[in-house]
Amino acid sequence: MSTPPPPDARALAYDILKMPDRAGFVNDRLEAALRSTGLDGQPRRLATELVYGVTRRRATLDALLRPCCSRPKQNVEPDLWTLLRLGTYQLAFLTGVATHAAVHETVELAKRAGKPQWTGFANAILRKVSALVLDDGMSMPAADAFPHPEGGFRLVRDKIFPDPDADPIAYFAEAFSLPGWLVSRWAERFDEDELTEIARHFDGPPALTLRSRVGERDALLEEIRDAGHKAVAGDHPQAIRLRGHAPVESLPGFSAGRFAVQDETAITAATTLDPPRGGRVLDMCAAPGTKATHLAELVGPEGTVVATDVHAGRLAMIGEGAARLGLGNVQPVHVDADGVGTPPGPYDAILLDAPCSNTGVLGRRPDARWRLRPDDLAELPRLQERLLRRALDLLAPSGKLLYSTCSIEPEENEDVLKNAVAGRDDRVVTRSQTFRPGASGDGGFQALIGPA
Repeated sequence: MSTPPPPDARALAYDILKMPDRAGFVNDRLEAALRSTGLDGQPRRLATELVYGVTRRRATLDALLRPCCSRPKQNVEPDLWTLLRLGTYQLAFLTGVATHAAVHETVELAKRAGKPQWTGFANAILRKVSALVLDDGMSMPAADAFPHPEGGFRLVRDKIFPDPDADPIAYFAEAFSLPGWLVSRWAERFDEDELTEIARHFDGPPALTLRSRVGERDALLEEIRDAGHKAVAGDHPQAIRLRGHAPVESLPGFSAGRFAVQDETAITAATTLDPPRGGRVLDMCAAPGTKATHLAELVGPEGTVVATDVHAGRLAMIGEGAARLGLGNVQPVHVDADGVGTPPGPYDAILLDAPCSNTGVLGRRPDARWRLRPDDLAELPRLQERLLRRALDLLAPSGKLLYSTCSIEPEENEDVLKNAVAGRDDRVVTRSQTFRPGASGDGGFQALIGPA
């Protein structure tokens, strides 16, 4: 029996990218495909880069394709346009891929997809793109330049982007590949430098950050470095930031449960709540369980963490994560969308990591920027407020509650907090913080509520 050929990174990426939105989030589709194919090493990294990169930079890719295509996008078959985006991403963003390889391999995908009639068109368009995109760069935004993940701006032959001085919102939307309505919102709260930092954070690969066990960060960091990985200590005393690519399962300490993968902003949630040792804690909307396992470590084996979630299928992830970390004090519980089914209180501490727009983690969840609609920022706060009121009713009189989101929108954060606590004389907000997406981690919001 002949051995089947190894899976191809570009073909796998193309298959995932052409799936409809109803097939699920792109990171979940990618993870499932990588597991089923066994793609590893450099091909795995290339497939991941292509899937995430094409999804993130969709608007930039379309801007590059428009002057090179004789037909408007709506007159091109959707799967063919996806193929063109895939080729354009390699030409514009992957400096380690030769032009002829990017064009040839992308055209070959059309044949393998059973669309040989696409090959001539795709070849002609991608060759025009390769002539349009220059190797030269500059440090400032311009109508003939787009931001590159490695820093600076890459030049193109023509002024195909909006003038950043005349229409900075339109430029940011196309060049940084973000919804224009969202850029408009942010421009009211952030200056140009802050907006650029946020956009660059979302357009690059998310940093891999580990949460070590309490008191074990330095020892684990040394072992990871000794194994040949580049890593530095994070700002949080349990955080380790990795530089470059590394399969998590291959890192020292993974099989022994000595760390969990968690962004540094998210790590701060459990330590800010600071649950009492031996206490009974509720983690609402807990899946996939990284915050729940952190809480379980902090309360100790004599304490309990009830971890609830509306997604029955994702509850298994909480149990699996707790088992790998050697934590037997996490109890996953399935509830409905409003938290009905939550075991009764009182709880000594509650973490409500509410469902939200994800505007603080658009780099980590690459298709969230395209799924989000302005109406969501009116609908989501109603759910968040209901959940927060329920959480407050479950809290012990002397207990503490941390309201947390992955959003940087005031409607989901300060406004929800104000409305839910208003009229209660038994609770008071003791501290709150909005985390702006940037070098130290993702964006989000955390507010601690305690006894009045």
